[in-house]
Amino acid sequence: MFWLTKKDIKTTLEVFAIFQWALSALLIVSTVILVNLYLVVFTSYWPITVLMLTWLAFDWKTPERGGRRFTCVRRWCLWKHYCNYFPIKILKTHNLSPSNNYILACHPHGLMAHSCFGHFATEASDFHKVFPGITPYILTLGAFFWVPFLREYVMSTGACSVSQSSINFLLTQKGTGNMLVVVVGGLAECKYSLPGSTTLVLKKRYGFVRMALQHGVSLIPAYAFGETDLYDQHVFTPGGFINRFQKWFQKVVHVYPCAFYGRGFTKNSRGLLPYSQPVTTVVGEPLLMPKIENPSLEIVVKYHTLYIDALRKLFDQHKTKFGISETQELVIV
Repeated sequence: MFWLTKKDIKTTLEVFAIFQWALSALLIVSTVILVNLYLVVFTSYWPITVLMLTWLAFDWKTPERGGRRFTCVRRWCLWKHYCNYFPIKILKTHNLSPSNNYILACHPHGLMAHSCFGHFATEASDFHKVFPGITPYILTLGAFFWVPFLREYVMSTGACSVSQSSINFLLTQKGTGNMLVVVVGGLAECKYSLPGSTTLVLKKRYGFVRMALQHGVSLIPAYAFGETDLYDQHVFTPGGFINRFQKWFQKVVHVYPCAFYGRGFTKNSRGLLPYSQPVTTVVGEPLLMPKIENPSLEIVVKYHTLYIDALRKLFDQHKTKFGISETQELVIV
């Protein structure tokens, strides 16, 4: 008779936790669209759809006004399984004062930003114990808040819109002790997410520095060692048809379509599961910023350069601990 061992149950829960989050957006969006089409076209219950859209319009600005987090969702035991799958760990290098606000820039994005989500959108890594008195707000694309129910699920983790008005509200209307988490490279960084890669899309990303200067809040560099090792990616021949399509698609939609793969459900098989590789996010020292309401481009570039120097220093101090050679450096594009 076949009996599940504790290890089998643990593995199953971890895999479920990964797939649950990755597929929830697709399932919720598909269900909402299909159900409402059915109500409008085939039944007389179309007022339900009207009420839903009315509520969406009424609540449209909430993701830009601090969101609607639920601590109970952030503390689901499901997220523990999510983080244990890799595992994901966080390493603090400096204490943070709850009397200040911060903007934390997390690098690299990778393909799914697993470590950023695990640390800052859940309590699985005990964020409230590592940084007592600090409230994290992970900032993400506004598109996640366009669909009913999906927006509620995303906001329940403490996520907010990455728009300028959202950042202004969080830094002026929510008191102190707030940490705004931004994955600066965004989806443009996916094309560089290859095992062993240390390439970051950062050279012309000035927005987070400008916002830090306008509000006089400290910038915190953070690097997730191992994030780019979670998937493999097929690189198509430069200049070939598919490669030209990828570049065209990125130019039009600002998303680079990647042919990525990870592990499957069985040993040595391919699939969409990330590899079970440890990821450690090292949170660096806050970089103090002066408050300048209308910083010139020259000032923004100056502090952007200082931030890159601080990020390089953080990377160089810790890279050998996580299997990166002493001679490998960050590549900024």
